Amino acid sequence: MAEVLTDLGMKEILTQLGIEDINNGASTGGHWFNTRGEKIESVSPVDGRVIASVNSATEADYEAVVLKAQEAFKSWRKWTAPARGEVVRQLATKLREYKEPLGKLVSYEMGKSLQEGYGEVQEMIDICDFAVGLSRQLHGLTMHSERPGHRMYEQYHPLGIVGIISAFNFPVAVWNWNTALAWVCGDVCVWKPSEKAPITSIACQQITKEVFDANGVPEGVSGLVIGGADLGILMSNDKRVPLVSATGSTRMGKSVGAAVGARLGKSLLELGGNNAIIVTPTADLKIVLPGAVFGAVGTGGQRCTSTRRLIIHEDVYDTFVSAIVNAYGQLKIGNPLDENNHVGPLIDQDAVDMYLKALDAAKAEGGNILVEGGVLSGEGYESGCYVKPAIVEAKNEFQIVQHETFAPILYIMKYSGGVENAIAIQNNVPQGLSSAIMTGLIKDSEAFLSCSGSDCGIANVNIGTSGAEIGGAFGGEKETGGGRESGSDAWKVYMRRQTNTINYTDDLPLAQGIKFEL
Repeated sequence: MAEVLTDLGMKEILTQLGIEDINNGASTGGHWFNTRGEKIESVSPVDGRVIASVNSATEADYEAVVLKAQEAFKSWRKWTAPARGEVVRQLATKLREYKEPLGKLVSYEMGKSLQEGYGEVQEMIDICDFAVGLSRQLHGLTMHSERPGHRMYEQYHPLGIVGIISAFNFPVAVWNWNTALAWVCGDVCVWKPSEKAPITSIACQQITKEVFDANGVPEGVSGLVIGGADLGILMSNDKRVPLVSATGSTRMGKSVGAAVGARLGKSLLELGGNNAIIVTPTADLKIVLPGAVFGAVGTGGQRCTSTRRLIIHEDVYDTFVSAIVNAYGQLKIGNPLDENNHVGPLIDQDAVDMYLKALDAAKAEGGNILVEGGVLSGEGYESGCYVKPAIVEAKNEFQIVQHETFAPILYIMKYSGGVENAIAIQNNVPQGLSSAIMTGLIKDSEAFLSCSGSDCGIANVNIGTSGAEIGGAFGGEKETGGGRESGSDAWKVYMRRQTNTINYTDDLPLAQGIKFEL
């Protein structure tokens, strides 16, 4: 590994996680390959310092990992589901032990607040706990047959290799959303993490290895390949990978979906969001304010569920806008490992450039800047990745508003008349991930949740758009991709469905009363 950041305690963290000497970017879970691909430097957006360098995986490395995964699947699928669940239970226990160092590494490598870093590891623990219970509930249905002496039922079998392509903003949780469920279902996994946050993926692989080795889990059940888009392309076109779960931009998802679809594979896509909060005349300011502000600036506006638009009724528009503008004046921007700060950095300079271009575009289209943005410089901001959360009074039809900008820019707009007008504005974007309404009237909330209400995969009442509990299925519609991860019955995507009919008589009656006699 490259630089040792002793003053920040990073050396101790890397040592505690067992990754201080690992600089290779491919693993089968049993051992690390001596990868010789392009060197990737993980640069912390917190202070611009290099955490470590990793040699990326090559096509040959990818091939070796996939072959090992295929071999592991043959035996792993024969483990009982509760036995696989027991391994995942132990992983949850191990994650509890490593929550502090892993959470700090997430915060430092990605740039989210320390509490959000801890929260992300907690999500991993929660989904493991969910999966343990699930391991005893992988149920099918029993149906009555129209033929006497016959029984019909359905069951679910593991698919095989699940390919996981994850994004930088949740560098560990989204991986575990997929793996915890896939593993109890009997699948094996190959993970291509974001090259912007590779060190956390190495830490996850080592923690997993510790548990898997202790339980005799076949090598190859947890594979890892670190590298650029070329590895994602390989995975998307690989017929040996029946399911590719991809999290990222809509542009990336369309590419993955087209490649997987062309070979008639399955894809689970979690893509862009353009999330709105509707504020009705009966909304409670003390609920709206924290919900909207955290939704817009939490994780530096780099969540797929971040609040991008605030649609406020004209009767309360001035009051609510004034309160939110005032709240922005109290935000503390700085090192995310300092729990006194509300907003950390963007992930890198490309993200900063995208943020600046979006503000310029909003101004060019006639947007009114209510809270000025800009890049911060000086002591504590040496990385160049710290920006000011901005508020722009805009119209929903602006081109820039129609697109997702992964940055803390909040567009505010006004609506008049009934709640149906606000819902129409909210739905009039290509994305359909998360949505929320703030109201004191049940008729408004029910209209919002009805079949003619929000067209998003997530619709909340009197809470913000950002964040989700693992118990519910997570995902969205339209250009968000239609995928569902995490809770509810999302497990079914990781399995193949089979209908079975058993004849326990000495005759062979045919369905639909068909007669065929020899």
